[in-house]
Amino acid sequence: MGTSISFKRPDGKDANGYLANAARGNAPGVVVIQEWWGLSEQIKGLCDRFAVAGFDALAPDLYAGKVVPYHDTDAAGKEMNSLDFMDATTQTVRGAAQYLGKNGAKVGLTGFCLGGAVTIIGAAKIPELTAGVVFYGIPPEAAAKPADIKIPLQAHFANKDDWCTPQLVDAFANGMKAAGKSLELFRYDADHAFVNEQRQSVHDREAAELAWGRATEFFRKHLG
Repeated sequence: MGTSISFKRPDGKDANGYLANAARGNAPGVVVIQEWWGLSEQIKGLCDRFAVAGFDALAPDLYAGKVVPYHDTDAAGKEMNSLDFMDATTQTVRGAAQYLGKNGAKVGLTGFCLGGAVTIIGAAKIPELTAGVVFYGIPPEAAAKPADIKIPLQAHFANKDDWCTPQLVDAFANGMKAAGKSLELFRYDADHAFVNEQRQSVHDREAAELAWGRATEFFRKHLG
């Protein structure tokens, strides 16, 4: 449904991504950030689904074409740990937000796992954003702390998550509350990455559909 495109980062460098456009011409935008596997077919499918829901969706390729197979967690960890999160967020992701907002459209940001952490950093660092939806990812406070968040956030976390643990989620939620920031928090009795239907070992369709409905409703409320 979508297409591969290139777009400019604020520093003038080229970045690549996958774009799926809504049927209407004046649609709001959503930047979609990959898991630690890379810009997989599953993430492209989510862009297509956002387009059907009425949003122009762009997933920037943060790994420059590299996609890690789902079984290879060591390779995925290596790619994620070698990613410059600040450059990726303030340049590549911001460039994607600028691309979607070039005709005056409001733009939101969402991401999964690694992309969830990038979403929180973006919520603090990217001025073009209006709202964000986080899926099971939290960055270190050195990258972005709750007091730095500048947009309303919705967040979806899994109770059986051993990476983004319930304790980490509690700390983030408490930090957002203490800083007076807007956070809609949802928890699911599911595993990390429960939205990814390509990973049957962790996918939870009921939780995924519930989260999807909440996310699209939140974006419609804030983006139009």
